[in-house]
Amino acid sequence: MVVIVGAGLSGLLIGYRLKVEGIPFKILEARERIGGRIYTVVDSNTTTLEMGATWFGNQHVQLKHLLHELGLDYYAQYMKGTSFFQPLSTSPASAIPIPSQPPSYRINNGTSSLIKVLAERSGDDNIYVNQQVKSIDFSEKQVHVISNNETFAANRVVLALPPKLWANNITITPKLPQNLIVTALNTHTWMENSIKVALSYPTAFWRKSGQSGTLFSNSGPITEFYDHCNSKSDKYALCGFLHPEFGNLSHNERKALVIQQLETIFGTRSNEFIRYTELDWSKEDKTFSKNSTPLFPHQNNGAPIFRTTYFDSKLFISSSESSKDFPGYMEGAVVSANFTFEKIKEAHKV
Repeated sequence: MVVIVGAGLSGLLIGYRLKVEGIPFKILEARERIGGRIYTVVDSNTTTLEMGATWFGNQHVQLKHLLHELGLDYYAQYMKGTSFFQPLSTSPASAIPIPSQPPSYRINNGTSSLIKVLAERSGDDNIYVNQQVKSIDFSEKQVHVISNNETFAANRVVLALPPKLWANNITITPKLPQNLIVTALNTHTWMENSIKVALSYPTAFWRKSGQSGTLFSNSGPITEFYDHCNSKSDKYALCGFLHPEFGNLSHNERKALVIQQLETIFGTRSNEFIRYTELDWSKEDKTFSKNSTPLFPHQNNGAPIFRTTYFDSKLFISSSESSKDFPGYMEGAVVSANFTFEKIKEAHKV
């Protein structure tokens, strides 16, 4: 039995691959939902709004292969028309040309559709939510994984969550090597300081005005904003990131500043939204873990020490941050899962 700790993209993909291989497994997820940092919400008009992972590119080959394998489609991010740049809060936004560049893509029906299909292929009976793992004991022949309310027996365990989270929150016996713990505690978790915001609308008024919906701002609260309409262009939204410093404000204070900023750039029609949605990932304790010292973006992501197995190939580490390629992105989570699955399959044969 393989116990996978974490039902994000990496953990679910390992589960799916193990299911196909016929290797028994369970996936334990601390949240009441699966998906981790992939999180799509739906407004009253069935518009999908991405609060987590959203975009990928042609260079993300293994993710594209996985989407093809699962029969999921994707489409190019809309970038046509006028874009805006706001250098200062006291300066008006100016129109800027966006140079030709390789397309970014979004998954049809929301990024969470990838999570949904992987969960279906893994089997709902193999996924346990509301199971926050507190400790893992490797001191006996059989491994014991102890959650907040249950103990699971395993032959192998996969830590499929950000390294800083398991290093801070899970007691492992015997102790892991000190250099691994130090590296994990000093590994930046992708999205941990991000604040995402999305507004859905009854029409794509910006497109009708010849605008792309793209905004870059040095002042905030919005720092990046993009057209967020669906592939059929019959559901309409704008989505992007807020500057992390605005996390000190209340939800209502941030919302008021966002609306004010959008009105100065896109006009009064930006006030006619159906739903305002935001998520401050630093308030998500299943994603965010406080740093003892400041970490720079992607610090220690892809560190080779995460790709070593421990306790005689009973412990594996798999997450976007542990990937040798594109760590910190969805591609990294897929690369890491595929690599870890092959290591588990190899160990299972011994």
